[in-house]
Amino acid sequence: MVQADGPQQAAIVPKAAASAAVFRGDSVLLIRRGGGAMQGLWSLPGGHIEAGERAMEAARREVLEETGVEAELLRFLDIHEVFPRDTEGRLRGHYLITVFAGVWRAGEPLAGGDAADARFFAVDEVDGLTTTPGAADFVRRAFAVVRGA
Repeated sequence: MVQADGPQQAAIVPKAAASAAVFRGDSVLLIRRGGGAMQGLWSLPGGHIEAGERAMEAARREVLEETGVEAELLRFLDIHEVFPRDTEGRLRGHYLITVFAGVWRAGEPLAGGDAADARFFAVDEVDGLTTTPGAADFVRRAFAVVRGA
């Protein structure tokens, strides 16, 4: 169990987010984070779920906003929990990210939103990239889903 580390951390409330592993053939769409604690790392496109928005719609919207790519999301993959900490190890947030697997439908990657870069990478290149925690595993798992769809 992850516990709050004091009065300030006790006020942290889990936040809902959504992301998607989107494939075009044997390539996956990734973004380079433009800010925050994960700045500079490659990741699945995604972001916050808006009030009243379904998780799958949020993932599709975030893919479009961050990359300019239109995607068809095929199915739910998993929930990814993220617990960012500061340099002293104190808890600074708690995110529940709903991850989907999908395929490219239109558009070429162009970084937007809080993404510094957006591009397709061959699936076998992902392990050689500096990615956010769990991203490479989600790519492998989602690729298996998309290939079996």
